[in-house]
Amino acid sequence: MKQLLNADQVQTALETLYQAILADIPADLPFAVVGIRTRGETLAQRIATRLADDHPDHFVGVGVLDIGFYRDDLSRRRGAPLVRATEIDFDLDGAWVLLIDDVLQTGRSIRAALQALLDFGRPKTIRLGVLIDRGGRELPIAADFVGASVDVPDGKRIQVHLAETDGEESVCTVKKD
Repeated sequence: MKQLLNADQVQTALETLYQAILADIPADLPFAVVGIRTRGETLAQRIATRLADDHPDHFVGVGVLDIGFYRDDLSRRRGAPLVRATEIDFDLDGAWVLLIDDVLQTGRSIRAALQALLDFGRPKTIRLGVLIDRGGRELPIAADFVGASVDVPDGKRIQVHLAETDGEESVCTVKKD
C-alpha cells in the first residue's frame, strides 16, 4: 500500500470539492445530496451538513444510494452481491441533486448510480462530485466537481480511508484483486 494523500491533503481535497459545489448551488431550486455507499455516503453527509448551513432555505435532504443490483458486472463477481438499503426519504422530482462518490475511474459505478437514482424520481439536474478522479474512463462520464486528480498505474486501485469508517483519513493505492 502506498499513501497518495495524508489526512491534511484529504481535507484540502474535500475543501476544494466543497468550494466548487458551493459556487454552483442554485439559489432558486431545492437541492439534495445523495452519496453512493459506502465512502460516498460519508462524504455526502459531510458536504450536506455544510450545505444545509450555507443554504437552509433550499436544502431538501441527504440520502444514501446502494448500487449493488444496478452494476453491470454482477455476473462476473464471486458470490452474491452485498446489497444494503437505499435511503432517500425526500422527493427528487424537480430537485437539483448532487451525487457524491469517493473515487471516479471507469464510470461504471456512476452509470449504475444514475440508473438507480432515476428509479426514485426525476430530478431537474444531477451533478456529480468526487473526492478523487483517477482517470481511466470506460464510459463517457465526467465529474462536475473534483477534490483531487491523481495518476495511478493500471494494476493498482485507489482506497479512500475516512475517519468515520476507517479511523483515519488518507488516500492510498493497493494492488487490484
